[in-house]
Amino acid sequence: MNFSKAHFIGIAGKGMSATALLLKQMGVEISGSDEGFYPPVSDYLESAKVPFAKGYRKENIPADADVIVIGKNAKLVPETNEEVRAAFASGKLVRSFADIVHELTVASENIVVAGSYGKSTCTALLAWCLRAAKKDPSYFIGEVTNGFESYAQRGKGPVFVLEGDEYPSSNWDNTSKFLRYNAKNVLLTSATHDHINVFPTHADFLKPFRALLDGLPPDGVLVACSSEPHARALVQATGRRAVYYALDDRANWHADKIVHGARTDFDLMQGNEKVVRLATHHLGNHNIENIVGVSAMLLEKGLLSPDELRAGMASFMGVKRRMELLSMASTVPVYEGFGSSYEKARSAIAAIKLHFPDRRLVVVFEPHTFTWRNREAIAAYDDVFDGASKIFIYEPASQGAGTHAQLTQAEIVGRVRSAGYDAEPFVEPKEALERLDGMLKPDDVVLLLTSGELGGLIKTIPRLVDQKYPGKHAVAV
Repeated sequence: MNFSKAHFIGIAGKGMSATALLLKQMGVEISGSDEGFYPPVSDYLESAKVPFAKGYRKENIPADADVIVIGKNAKLVPETNEEVRAAFASGKLVRSFADIVHELTVASENIVVAGSYGKSTCTALLAWCLRAAKKDPSYFIGEVTNGFESYAQRGKGPVFVLEGDEYPSSNWDNTSKFLRYNAKNVLLTSATHDHINVFPTHADFLKPFRALLDGLPPDGVLVACSSEPHARALVQATGRRAVYYALDDRANWHADKIVHGARTDFDLMQGNEKVVRLATHHLGNHNIENIVGVSAMLLEKGLLSPDELRAGMASFMGVKRRMELLSMASTVPVYEGFGSSYEKARSAIAAIKLHFPDRRLVVVFEPHTFTWRNREAIAAYDDVFDGASKIFIYEPASQGAGTHAQLTQAEIVGRVRSAGYDAEPFVEPKEALERLDGMLKPDDVVLLLTSGELGGLIKTIPRLVDQKYPGKHAVAV
């Protein structure tokens, strides 16, 4: 790279801040701006001593900046944002963060994790296991990983692990971000239709994934989940060799002799051959499947030994918001599942029912993503909450409501009720907290499903149960 000072407009985004941190670690001077700054991004930026301005103004752009990096947020367009307008008029180099990551990954052995779900966890697992074995990888993760100082790191080892995002690179470039990441190896977790606001049809959604797989070099390793039919079909269409995995795909990489509990143990199998017995403290069969896929990539590429893999998996501390226990001082467990899609919500509910089979499940749900708010998705509400005894449904997010066929809260609640579930709407978070206070029982388990903030309930509900039912938190079975 031939620049020494970079300015980031929209630096508070996860991808933008991660890219800024990578450049900072390489000695590039960083500045930035955004509308608002909140933990954990603000904490990471402050810890790295990255100065940032609150609010967008043309004066934020340093006169000596070599490059200006602009985020993908809908508000970052020259027509309505004076700082973005000034950036394009400055004559300086203007780039997306995907452009920067492209330059950072030209010479490394890149592993891109792609799919509709499981990306953050698998990316974090890959990076964690490599780092635990002192391989010093570079990594770029889309969510905060417990135990890591940051969600982006420039290591000295040859491997760069990246969470692949199919979203457009910028407001002026519709190329999916992961197509800019110089993928040499791919772990494909799934290819179910998502992000309906960007990809109206499933065919639209699959197109960049096909391009990603077609662009792999001949000696690249492609690992794909065989239990997800769209992922398997994508791989088979390429005609290239692939490594398959699933929870119980007996012909390929899979798990066997699973013993669920607070610590889950299982044999990692390659066909009929036992490779190593692994342990994890993370809930759900979907997490076992993630571990199997990551193990297949690391072992097929010869990046770790089975013993190194076992040590890394056992010490993995998890990703924020992915089946994360929030009530550490209560007998009533409160977990957060990243419920941004049908598949993620179903996996989270299945995990809770698997590990807490005798407890009443109370779900607090926010239809935050376009996928949940779009009228085309209403049929998903017919069975997504299967296993839940009580569902509280927050009002749909309003951002971008006028750009698509948005469902109303009444329509969502009505559909869930018509499917036979006990569902209640709420608008004010305080109201929901009061209702929960009045109906929670000591043998309940609570699951928060959102990719937003639930109006602050992510913090206040765990606080409520800690106060209402104090004690040692329940152990998963």
